[in-house]
Order: sequence, then C-alpha cells, then structure tokens
Amino acid sequence: MHQPHPPAGRARLWLSACVILIGLNLRPSMAAVGPLLAELRGELGISFASAALLTLLPVMSIGLAMFVGLDIARRFGVRRSIGLALLLLGSASLARLFSVGVLDLLLSACAAGLGIAQIQALLPALLKARYGQQVALPMGLYVTAIMAGAALAAGLAPSVAEFGGGWRTGLGIWAWLAALALPLWLSLPPGLTRLGDASWNADVPRLRFSRYPRAWLLALFFGLGTAGYTCVLAWLAPYFVELGWHRQQAGLLLAFLTGLEVLSGLLSPWLASRSNDRRAVLGGLLSLICAGLLGLVLAPLAAPWLWATLLGLGIGGLFPLSLILCLDHLDDPHQAGGLTAWVQGIGYLIAGLSPWLAGLLRDALGSFSAAWLTLAGIMLLLLLASWRFAPRDYARHFLNDGGQTLSVG
Repeated sequence: MHQPHPPAGRARLWLSACVILIGLNLRPSMAAVGPLLAELRGELGISFASAALLTLLPVMSIGLAMFVGLDIARRFGVRRSIGLALLLLGSASLARLFSVGVLDLLLSACAAGLGIAQIQALLPALLKARYGQQVALPMGLYVTAIMAGAALAAGLAPSVAEFGGGWRTGLGIWAWLAALALPLWLSLPPGLTRLGDASWNADVPRLRFSRYPRAWLLALFFGLGTAGYTCVLAWLAPYFVELGWHRQQAGLLLAFLTGLEVLSGLLSPWLASRSNDRRAVLGGLLSLICAGLLGLVLAPLAAPWLWATLLGLGIGGLFPLSLILCLDHLDDPHQAGGLTAWVQGIGYLIAGLSPWLAGLLRDALGSFSAAWLTLAGIMLLLLLASWRFAPRDYARHFLNDGGQTLSVG
C-alpha cells in the first residue's frame, strides 16, 4: 500500500500545534477532581465510591462513544466532528462553574467524556493518514500533550480553587483550553484534516474487530493498562491527603507524576521508534509501574516522590505505546483508526470501572492499599502478555474470510 508523505515545513508546525492544543484539553476534566475531592466531598457529603463516578462516568462515556466516532466523522467530516467535540468539551467545563449539586457534576462529566471520545477516536486515524509508518513520534507528541493537560490541571486546580472562589472554579476554568484550540483547529488547511479518499471508499474492507482474538488482546492490554492510569489519577492525591498531607501538597505530587508522564510520553515512543518491535520498551514500562504501586503499599511515606517517579515514567509511556501497537497492525488509516477506536472503546469500559472499584475497596477496608496491590498484580500479567506482540506475527491476526491479509503492517 502506498505510504503517505508526512506534512512538511509550515504545515507540520501548524498540525503539531493543533495536536498539542487539542491534546491538552483531554484530561483536565478528570485530573482536576482528585486534588479537590476533600473539599468537594465536604460540601456535597458523598462517599468515595460515589465520588469515583466523577472519573468513572467520563471514562465510560469515552468507551461507549468510541464505537461511533469514525462513523460520525464519515458523515460530517473530521474537521466538523473534532470542532464540535471541542465545543462540547469546553461547554462541559464551563458548566461546572455553575454546579449546584452532584448531578450537575455527573452530567458535565458525561458530556466531557463524549467530547474526549470523539477526539480520541479520530486523531490517531488522522495521524496515521498523515504519517503512515512514521506515526510513532507524532503519536508521542499527541499523548504527551494529553499528559501535560493532566499535569496542568492537577497542579493548578488547588491554587485556582483557593484563590478563585472554591472547587467550582478549580474544575471549570479549563474551558479556556478549548477556547484556544477550537479556532486553531478550524483554521487548518482542509487537506490536513482529511483521512484520504481511499480510507472512506466503500471498497476498503471494514473489519468487524470483535471477530479477531488479537483485537480483544489489544483491548484488554489497553484497558487494564489504562486502569492503572485512571486509578492513580483519581485516588493518588486523596490517598496522601488521608496520610496527613495538605491537599495542595498532594496535588503537587500528582502534578509531578503527570509531569513525568509527559517526559515518558515523549521518550518512550522515541525509543520504540528505533525498532518495529515494541516489547522491550513495554516490559520496562510495566516493570516501573509495578514497582511504584508496590511502593505505595509497602512504604508510601518513606519515598513518595520515588514512587511517583516510577509510576509517572511507566504510565506515561504505556499509554502511547498501547495505541501505537494498534496502529502497527494495519496499514490503511481507516482500518488502523477503526482498530484503535474499537480497542479504546472496549479498553475505556474496562478502565472506567477501576476507580469505582478502588473506591468501593476504600469504603470497605478503610485504605487504598488493596487497590494498589491488585493493580500491581495486573501489571505483572500485562508484562507476560506483552511478549505476544511480535511484529512478525502481525500479518496473521487480521485476515478476510478467504484467508488474505487486509492491509496489515
């Protein structure tokens, strides 16, 4: 299959700026909740399990909406679909400035999840269409921006709340990121926002990914790996607040962790791009996450910044590499984007339950230690599973009914 030529010069910078700004919008609606949870729970009087819904619902919304993201873009176009998603995401954040109860927050969380899903379904496919086999580095840039948005929200939300009038301001101020991204996205040249004629042609086979065991393995790998991210995002700051830290100090710890996710989100795809075999980098990242989780269980106050370092480096690299693995399997941008969207759909449904289950464990046992220990065991299982992703085997995992490979990398 003919490989696309990556954009050059000014077009590359323009597209990169859009990818960064859009990526920054995709996590503040969730990342700002954890550092403000004590104040939010104090005013609204909700349990940890109920508070977990503020992370669970957007993640579950992301998962459900992933299944229709490419079909929406097929009907309305990539430009309008992502533009509307940014508008929805910004409106959801803005609505939190006027929240009067937990129902308002849950509705805004769902709306934010739908906007995030539409973007995350389309941008990997768009980057695949623009960069082809060179997609690892631009995907790293995109995911790094996502992590940076989380770091920004986690680090600044407590200060914004303290000096800006409370937790509503800390949650709602992030609408300004969408206000920056939307006009830049709409000003992109039309050619940069198309997936390509071949990708939308009816002659290109549309795979039913639920029929393929490899697609399920990729979905489980992404979902269980992302469960570590969502649990840490939701509960790391409240965990250390319970251990006696001030909420701003706990928020800074989470911001430090997410800042290291940004660094790893840049470095890990770069390391992985040196070979089409991603397994060694995946193994190292999963080992870091496992060690960090065990540190939270065994000696949380002995070296909290070390545990945050291990978790940040591991989680920050695992997320982009899980998506790059999906894009590696298929050459055609629509098929590769479809696989990535399907994997994220199943994966986010899995990951969305993890903060809620961790909250239930906390309510039942009085500590988050059981949740951290369970996640550490899951990371060990993923470490074993990662060795099945040998590039030489990609071609046999997606075949048509006649046994022929369908645009497989």
